[in-house]
Amino acid sequence: TSDGVIVKPPKFFKKLQSELKLLQRRLSRKQKRSKNYEKQRLKVARLHHQIDNTRKDFHYKQAHALCDAGDMVFMEDLDYRIMAKGLFKKHTLDAAFGQFRAIVKYVCWKRGKFFAQINARGTSQECPECGGEVKKDLSVRIHDCPRCGYKTDRDIAAGQNIRNRGIKLISTVGQTGKETACADVLPGAVKNQSRQVSKSRKGKTRKTKP
Repeated sequence: TSDGVIVKPPKFFKKLQSELKLLQRRLSRKQKRSKNYEKQRLKVARLHHQIDNTRKDFHYKQAHALCDAGDMVFMEDLDYRIMAKGLFKKHTLDAAFGQFRAIVKYVCWKRGKFFAQINARGTSQECPECGGEVKKDLSVRIHDCPRCGYKTDRDIAAGQNIRNRGIKLISTVGQTGKETACADVLPGAVKNQSRQVSKSRKGKTRKTKP
């Protein structure tokens, strides 16, 4: 995060991968539609369900931690479907980033926090202090700006860039009309909008038939 918090997601799928492979291997050896096949199929399904529940629980805990830390949460507008097909396919599917973003958005809505997605382009290649471009490969984990001398962890620098872009986005909302990344509204706006709708409905009278 922009506050310097780095959370390493637990490798849920990796920890249970060997067990899952074993169960799937046993399943492939069973005769389809037999009782033993159905028993083994249920074991595989239960393990998948366990992995999904554990991952989801972790995501909810992290979403609430983000809401506890502040009143605004910004995330990148990355297309995780493309990432799931690329170099980090296994890691992306294990972490379920798309699910995490959806959960964060939901928790922010439930707790009255502001949530917005910002342009992800170049967040790891830009200095959050001076705005200069600092190119680095994925293997380089430290951000070291030769222009202003700012040095920090690569992920923290990216988080600070996300924060800076989010604040800039908020400052221009309602002025340009182009900030469609804010799929949500500011806390309290939904209530005010519902009140306005109810008032407009009260002002209308039904026409009675003659």
